[in-house]
Amino acid sequence: MGLSPFPPVGPGVRVQGHDGMAGREITPSRVPNTGIFRVEEASGKSRRPSWLKTRLPTGGEFLRVRELVEQQGLHTVCQSARCPNIGHCWSRGTATFMILGNVCTRNCRFCAVATGRPDPLDPDEPRRVAEAVRRLGLLYAVITSVTRDDLPDGGAQVFAETIREIRAAVPGCLVEVLIPDFGGSEEALRTVLEAQPDVLNHNLETVARLYPRVRPQADYQRSLLLLERAHGWGAVTKSGLMLGLGESDEEIREVMRDLRRVGCQVLTLGQYLQPSPAHLPVERFVPPEEFAHWREWGLALGFRHVESGPLVRSSFHADQQARGVCSSAGAAEI
Repeated sequence: MGLSPFPPVGPGVRVQGHDGMAGREITPSRVPNTGIFRVEEASGKSRRPSWLKTRLPTGGEFLRVRELVEQQGLHTVCQSARCPNIGHCWSRGTATFMILGNVCTRNCRFCAVATGRPDPLDPDEPRRVAEAVRRLGLLYAVITSVTRDDLPDGGAQVFAETIREIRAAVPGCLVEVLIPDFGGSEEALRTVLEAQPDVLNHNLETVARLYPRVRPQADYQRSLLLLERAHGWGAVTKSGLMLGLGESDEEIREVMRDLRRVGCQVLTLGQYLQPSPAHLPVERFVPPEEFAHWREWGLALGFRHVESGPLVRSSFHADQQARGVCSSAGAAEI
């Protein structure tokens, strides 16, 4: 048995297996007083090498963040997606808030977030997120969401309201949004951008060839078009990739070139980690020196910042990633 931060879904919730068949029930057991759940480690290729080991989340700041999230009735991607950096980030007093509920309408085969029929929108959620940002004393807030294909605008208006509430509660706070594709809606994207986020992030996640297997309800070209439109409207744009799903080096180079072609300025690259035995298996653990290579290759290609490492995730040190990018005129530069 291994220790993982928070379950992919609640106890007894049915999940979808990577083979497309109905999943089985997963019932993690909680480690007392930590918010950590024990789940079975997958065998074989899923055994993690030493460079992927993380410490058990502890400390007063970690507990303060957890209590605040619970008090405000909020969700974080740190918990819902079982991020391996939860201990590091929460111990620094930072968290990535997940709006629009915690149930996704899509079934990406890599993601630990629960899928199904979401609850109705909570009209007070933007205010509570802003209050949490204020109480945590954040100067850089990251907001993401589940995908809500059931909503006419995909939740774009809630993103915009959340940005405005944060700005009102914490003047001077920079806001990064990690958005879904909104089904390709140009109007929904414009709604978010009119609220003027400092960074607009939309993750490609993987190479084009693997989309049918990894992101069956998404579209590679649609995501590129979203980033191209956002860049064209003056936004600082960012994207992220997972490695270890079976992609080739040339495919990695191709997707990085595609991102630069549409004006993407900030890139994150991290190791895919199988959230549970029901998800896609890890095809390969990419060593740290290869991540270092891709960082240098990306910078040479023209990215303003590349965060690349086995445990890197989109919002990991996001404030540091954006430093010097938000304050420059780089949004108009390719």
